[in-house]
Amino acid sequence: MDYILVAVLLGIVQGISEWLPISSKTQILLVSSFLLGLSFSEAYAFGLFMEIGTIFAAIMYFRKEIWRVIRVIFKRDDKEALILLKYLVVVTVITGLVGVRVYLFIEKLVTSAIIGIPMILLGIVLLIDGLVIYFSRRKHTPRKNIKELTIRDFIIVGLAQGLAALPGVSRSGMTTSALILLGVKPEDAFRLSFIAPIPAALGAIGVTVLFSKNEVTIALHSINMAGLGLSMIVATVISLLFINALLRFARTKRVIVLVSVLGILAIMSGVMSIFI
Repeated sequence: MDYILVAVLLGIVQGISEWLPISSKTQILLVSSFLLGLSFSEAYAFGLFMEIGTIFAAIMYFRKEIWRVIRVIFKRDDKEALILLKYLVVVTVITGLVGVRVYLFIEKLVTSAIIGIPMILLGIVLLIDGLVIYFSRRKHTPRKNIKELTIRDFIIVGLAQGLAALPGVSRSGMTTSALILLGVKPEDAFRLSFIAPIPAALGAIGVTVLFSKNEVTIALHSINMAGLGLSMIVATVISLLFINALLRFARTKRVIVLVSVLGILAIMSGVMSIFI
């Protein structure tokens, strides 16, 4: 198959799946192993490496929040930005402590069952999230924003993001679910979930290159650097569209439908992964 078409397809898959609870690294794993003939371990490493495009999109979309965080490091006059800085630091540290160990343990054990079962469980959790949102609204329960979160909450989100190093586990699905279950407003849960991976993913890419250099090299040779660059551009554009659409939807009363649909998608993707 033409490498340009392969690059575009990989970029589309990465740009869509990164923000849905269907594990982008798993979808890239399945697609790249099929199109490029990579082994599961090579495709798994490639899937983590492909996150560069979506992280660049997140940096572009949340550039104002990132600038506020950078600014507050030098001039602590913005309480919400200071809390966001603490959130990113704690979540990133916990993610690193958990995620690196999970990655090194699971890298050589990737199978379709290992991919599918965690995704199905995540889908069930998302359906529970939908019920939580529905019943909390009926009871008029106050919803948390970032100013009401504690270090304990940050640690829980970090653990959720670290466990997303498991194949079949969606990072955005895990962190959004954790935040909703902690009582965070859906819109803020999605926003914080999409901001959290920026520093963590950069570290994950470094870990992938450091510990899976051979697998990454084989994968890059399969698509070449021009193809990889094209994939990144496509993933960035698609990601910007999806982030905007999901955040807009999360502000509406139909967010319950959104979370429930995401849960169903995760379950379907997990079942399909098992039988591929």
